[in-house]
Amino acid sequence: MKALLTKYKSVVTFILTFLSVYFVLTLAYKFYLDFSDGSKYYPDYVTNLVAQQSKLLLNSLDYRVELVPHPNESSMKLIMNEKFVARVVEGCNSISVIILFVSFIIAFAGKLKYTIIYILSGSVLIYTVNLIRIAILSVGLYNYPWRRDILHTVIFPLIIYGMVFLLWMFWVNRFSKLKKKHA
Repeated sequence: MKALLTKYKSVVTFILTFLSVYFVLTLAYKFYLDFSDGSKYYPDYVTNLVAQQSKLLLNSLDYRVELVPHPNESSMKLIMNEKFVARVVEGCNSISVIILFVSFIIAFAGKLKYTIIYILSGSVLIYTVNLIRIAILSVGLYNYPWRRDILHTVIFPLIIYGMVFLLWMFWVNRFSKLKKKHA
């Protein structure tokens, strides 16, 4: 058993580090959500910010967008040109995706400086692409409401998770310590 653990030490280390970081960040995010009472920013600050920024982006594309707190659930109703098209919920704010991204990068850490810079720049990129994704999804739902299922459940998750996967692969191939061990 010990020989097997020694042989796969880097794999076991990666898995334990990834799961530990993911657990801690997810727990911290859960506490943040639990303590967000929605009194100042509804439903929580980050989700509200994403909704507001999506509105600004769509307004810049000449759509008249209004955000209204949903009366029955923790979300913001996104109304384009007086037509309800989408709800911006907590899952739309990209924090869960960023937690997944950060957990992987830390588990495959390289030099501290590069790891921090990559985490920050990758997180900003994910957040930005997520805003663009929400805007495009909203326009798609506005113009093609019958394509709702494929747009929301296939195409747009593919974009965000595909980008995260590409960021991971770039990191592993360019900056991680694992690359240097096997080179």
